[in-house]
Amino acid sequence: MLRRIPITPQGYQKLQEKLERLLKIDRPRNIKEISEARAHGDLSENAEYHAAKERQSFLEGKIQELKTKLALADVINPANISQDKVAFGAKVKVLDLDTDEEKTFMLVGPEEADVKSGRISIISPVGKALLNKQAGDVVNIKVPAKTLEYEIIEISFE
Repeated sequence: MLRRIPITPQGYQKLQEKLERLLKIDRPRNIKEISEARAHGDLSENAEYHAAKERQSFLEGKIQELKTKLALADVINPANISQDKVAFGAKVKVLDLDTDEEKTFMLVGPEEADVKSGRISIISPVGKALLNKQAGDVVNIKVPAKTLEYEIIEISFE
């Protein structure tokens, strides 16, 4: 059974834009490349043709993947969520009690996760541990390398 994928309105829009670009720009360009490669003659030894057909296969796979993600998307607007606890779409400022370093995370769905920009999935160990906690709570999070100890300083929703 396929499960719904939580996603912010902005994340949903980005997926739609990627699909639109593939359908309106990349696919037509690829069709033109195949046509031009065919014009060169013998297809059995035509590297350009084989490369263009390979790219076509990649593009069609990506298009289907995006269509599936959009169909399964459960668009959740963080503004409609109770904002007294950490929830989907929350921006959470924490203090690492081991290093005294402040970190800020935004909890998003797996499709939007990007650790480098502080966007962590709600199904990651850190995301799961932070869910439903309040400012002032101390959270112990087991990750593969060690156990992290964070104090939640602030919760906000954009």
